[in-house]
Amino acid sequence: MEQVRAHWREEQFEPAPAHAQAADRAIERLQSRGSPSHDGVAARLVDYKEDENGLTVELQPLRWALRLVAGDASQSVAAMCVTRSADGRWLAGRRAEWVASWAGRWALGAGGAVDLGESPAETLVRELKEEWAVTPERVTCEALVRLPHRMVMFVGQAWLAEGAEEEVTPDHEHDAFAWWPRAIEDWPPEAGEALPRMARWLSE
Repeated sequence: MEQVRAHWREEQFEPAPAHAQAADRAIERLQSRGSPSHDGVAARLVDYKEDENGLTVELQPLRWALRLVAGDASQSVAAMCVTRSADGRWLAGRRAEWVASWAGRWALGAGGAVDLGESPAETLVRELKEEWAVTPERVTCEALVRLPHRMVMFVGQAWLAEGAEEEVTPDHEHDAFAWWPRAIEDWPPEAGEALPRMARWLSE
């Protein structure tokens, strides 16, 4: 984690008017289905540099709601903290129907937007604490991935201390959770195709 550094620009990203209007509509749709989500400030990836000292990301503030714009999330940055027990099992949670992303679907670990002034590596630990009420024993920062709709995912993997899986408590963003087996081929059908693919990649 200490090899990931974030530099923040002072000026906020200004989207095109059409994008701003699309973000407004996206927030309205989210709230119309009972979500308490509200607009705020998140991070946008401007640039990154990788060298022998680690990874440096250049970020700037932007509207959180821009990540909801279909087809173009404006390089909004989100962190995904795939979480493991000490014996290698995988923490899986079913996202509540009202959340902005992956509503009603199963996901691995915790995730969310990078807060103003925060490093994406710090986001991994914060989101795990907020969503599952646990602090990891160790964290590895695995990848920076740009998705086709221009959302940037900072992917990490967290390992809990022995016995800490008993302390896991889901927040209101999840309506069910489970510890899936260490062996990915033994996962239940609700894992779908994308989650096993990501888990195999992380395992390798």
